[in-house]
Amino acid sequence: MMQTIRANGKDEFRFIERLRDRNREANDKIQASVEAILRDVRLNGDAACNKYTLSFDAVLPDSLEVPGEILQNAAEALDEKLLDAMRRAAANIRDFHERQRPATFEIRKDKGIILGRKCRGLHRVGLYVPGGSAAYPSTVLMNVIPAKIAGVKEMIMVTPPQKDGGTDPAVLAAAKLAGVDRVFLIGGAQAVAALAYGTETIPKVDKIVGPGNKYVTIAKRLLYGEVDIDMIAGPSEILVVADETANPAFVAADLLSQAEHDVMASPILVTHIPELAESVRKEIGRQTETLSRKEVIRQALENYGAILITGDMEESIRIANLLAPEHVELMSDRAMEYIDRLDNAGSLFLGHYSPEPLGDYFAGPNHVLPTGFTARFFSPLSVESFLKYYSYTYYPREELMRAAPYICRLAEHEGFDAHAEAVAIRGRRNNDLPIE
Repeated sequence: MMQTIRANGKDEFRFIERLRDRNREANDKIQASVEAILRDVRLNGDAACNKYTLSFDAVLPDSLEVPGEILQNAAEALDEKLLDAMRRAAANIRDFHERQRPATFEIRKDKGIILGRKCRGLHRVGLYVPGGSAAYPSTVLMNVIPAKIAGVKEMIMVTPPQKDGGTDPAVLAAAKLAGVDRVFLIGGAQAVAALAYGTETIPKVDKIVGPGNKYVTIAKRLLYGEVDIDMIAGPSEILVVADETANPAFVAADLLSQAEHDVMASPILVTHIPELAESVRKEIGRQTETLSRKEVIRQALENYGAILITGDMEESIRIANLLAPEHVELMSDRAMEYIDRLDNAGSLFLGHYSPEPLGDYFAGPNHVLPTGFTARFFSPLSVESFLKYYSYTYYPREELMRAAPYICRLAEHEGFDAHAEAVAIRGRRNNDLPIE
C-alpha cells in the first residue's frame, strides 16, 4: 500500500531522492548486453537481426517487412467501433498538432542585408512500437501524426512479432491511418540498432522515437549521436494535486491508471487535506481489488507511490514543481487559477473531468512526455521534434565593410587571424583578381 508522508522539510525530500535513485539506476549487465547487440547488428545486419528475433521472440517471421497489401488492408480486420475510435482520436491529434507548425521568416534590413530561417522535415524517421502480449495503436498515432505534419518524407515502423509471426491488426490499422510508409517485424535493441545503422533490408533513419523496455531505452541512449532520439523515457508518473473539492474516487482511479503500467511506475497524491488523503487511501484499496493488473499495481504503489500531506496549496504546488513529473492533475474547482504556477510538468490535466487517460488516447496533446524529473528542461513530443532548421545570411559588399572592423576585432581577440583575413580580403581593391 502507498506510504503517507507529512511534508516537514525532510521526509518528503527523502522520498524525492528515492525517486531520483530509481531513475539513476544503471544496469551494467543490460548495458553490456545491449552494446554487444548493437555491434553485432552494425557488422552483420539482417543475419544478426534474425538471430536475436528468434532468440528473444521465439519466432522468425517469413519476412522482416510486412507486405504492402497487408498494411494497405489492415483496417478490414478491425472492429468497426475500435476503428471509429482511432479515427476520432487521430482527428483530435492532427488538429492539435497542425497548430504547432513553426514559421519560417526572412528579415530584410536596410542597405540590402537579408537574414532568415528555413525549416525542413527530417528525411526518414524510425518509430519503435512495443509488441508481444500488448498492442499500442495510440503510440503509433501520437508519434506518426506530428511527424507527417512536420513533413517527414518516410516513416519506418518496427514492432516485435507476435507468437504467430504477425502483429496486432489495430497497430497496423493505426500505422496506415497515420501515414507509416513501411513496417518491419523486429523488436528489442536489435530493432533500434537496425534503424540507426541500416541493414540490407531495414533503411537507416535520421531519428528514432517511441517507447520500449530497458533494452530499447539503453540502445537509444547509446546510439544518440549516430541518430537523434526523442528522449530517454523512464517509468510512468502521475502526480495529483488535490484540494477539498476533489472526489476521492476520481483521485484513486487516476492514480491506479498509471500504477498499472509497471511495477516501477510512480503514482503520487499531494494534498493539504488529511481527510481527503485518508479517503483516497481507502478508495485505492477498494478499487484495486477489481482490476486485472492488481499485482503490478500493488507493487508500484508500494515501491514508488506516496501520499504527501502538505500545509497548504502553495506547498503542494512547490512540491509538484520539484518533482517535475510526466503527468500532473490539478483536482480543484480552481484549477485554472494555478496553471501558471506549475512550471515543471510534461502535461497538465485540469479540473475533475480531465483524467490522464483522456490525454493518453483522445484529446489531442501528445502523450510522449518527459519523465524522471526531466520536465524541468524537456518538452512533449511535437511537430518541432521532427524538424531541422538552418539560417541564411546575405550582406552586400558595402555592409560587410561597414561591419568589418568589429568582426576583425573580435576574431583577432580570439586568436583567429584567418577569420579576420577572410573579411579583410574582401575590402581590398581589385579583390576579384588573384592576390599574390
